[in-house]
Amino acid sequence: QVQLVESGGGLVQAGASLRLSCAASGLTFSAYVMSWFHQAPGKEREFVAGIGGSTYYADSVKGRFTISRDNAQYTVALQMSDLKPEDTAGFYCAARPRYLGVSTSVSDYTYWGQGTQVTVSS
Repeated sequence: QVQLVESGGGLVQAGASLRLSCAASGLTFSAYVMSWFHQAPGKEREFVAGIGGSTYYADSVKGRFTISRDNAQYTVALQMSDLKPEDTAGFYCAARPRYLGVSTSVSDYTYWGQGTQVTVSS
């Protein structure tokens, strides 16, 4: 079965950097677009970044976050820099068939990981 396992979350101070990783198994990784979403307490899950043939970012993270993938290792990473307290959230990776392209909509993704928590203190 398909599994997406996130890692790399933690507690950091504002301005710090953090690198999240998502390891995929049970699917043909190169045939999927991979995206990161986040969900703060009491809020809806929101798109952060996605990667297929190109990369896409939410306006709130442009210039601070970088998404990358390694098709040989079946991993997707999210490098986060200049973290802000408002970045505090659970971060989730998600997969969608590549021919459909990157979507910012939660409901468009087929597979999800369990998430990793990022907490940014001021």
